[in-house]
Amino acid sequence: MPSFQKEISLNPRSRGFHLVTDEILEAIPEIQNISIGILQVFIKHTSASLTINENADPTVRQDFESHFNEYVPENASYYRHTYEGPDDMPAHIKSSLLGSSISIPISYGKPNLGTWQGIYLCEHRDYGGSRKIIITVLGGV
Repeated sequence: MPSFQKEISLNPRSRGFHLVTDEILEAIPEIQNISIGILQVFIKHTSASLTINENADPTVRQDFESHFNEYVPENASYYRHTYEGPDDMPAHIKSSLLGSSISIPISYGKPNLGTWQGIYLCEHRDYGGSRKIIITVLGGV
């Protein structure tokens, strides 16, 4: 069973939800040799996350950011972890809600995503910096 793993760094992005499907796939051209398998993507951070959602209408990503900012507000009076700034503790909570990894089936050399699905980097900090991603492919030819 062919398998491989790579670590890449995504460029720094502003706070929000960003499509990164193309960046991830550009890093793994070997996926074309996998007939059937699993693509697993993991983010090595506690204040950013990954998810899969709509890849066509950018207002979906804007609505995600608006909703999460209402759902998990900054400056909540009960936060104790505050020394890294008002966006830090909410970023940890948002990251836990969405998760640090995603898995996608691979079929005939490509991720088998739905027509309107893409991989999001969910940047929960105002200035999060570059983000390290581990890409693991397990599969067969």
